[in-house]
Amino acid sequence: MAAGNSRRFGSNKLTALINGKPLLSYAFDALPVEKLSHIVTVTRYEEAEALAASYGFCCIRNDHPEKGLSHTVRLGTQALCAQCDAILYMVSDQPLLRRESVAGLIDLYQKHPDHIVSAASGKKRGNPCIFPRKYFSLLLNLRGDTGGSAVIRDHREELLLFDIREEELLDADTPEAFAQIRSFLLS
Repeated sequence: MAAGNSRRFGSNKLTALINGKPLLSYAFDALPVEKLSHIVTVTRYEEAEALAASYGFCCIRNDHPEKGLSHTVRLGTQALCAQCDAILYMVSDQPLLRRESVAGLIDLYQKHPDHIVSAASGKKRGNPCIFPRKYFSLLLNLRGDTGGSAVIRDHREELLLFDIREEELLDADTPEAFAQIRSFLLS
């Protein structure tokens, strides 16, 4: 998911550079492509479309980011629901997220395919999350600036957490958070 307005960041954070790489590249590099049948990037940015294409990923244009996170979730779900038994939803601004962590999340889901599986550090839940098919209709019916967390809140008994390092959950929502993340990557 790469379609947000970056209001708190102040500019298109996906193109902000860390070690000479755009922030969005870190998200793409964290994907264990061998474990995924389809990869779709939902974005409003031409730069993100071009980068996704350079990785060989499909792109869905979100021309209405003002409709909130639910619109991005809906576009991605619509693009994948007919061909997938589950969808991994991943945000594009967690550059400390490791490929091994995403692969482990997928492995846990494959052992428990009826459950929602989410990355977490201790009890702190974050992204990415995997939702099985039985939740697609709920995800398609989200409205406003609401994402999969609303579905998780209503189905906590179906949630499994996959523990990752706490810093992997950090997202670059503000220039200050971006600076903190950059210091992790540069050290």
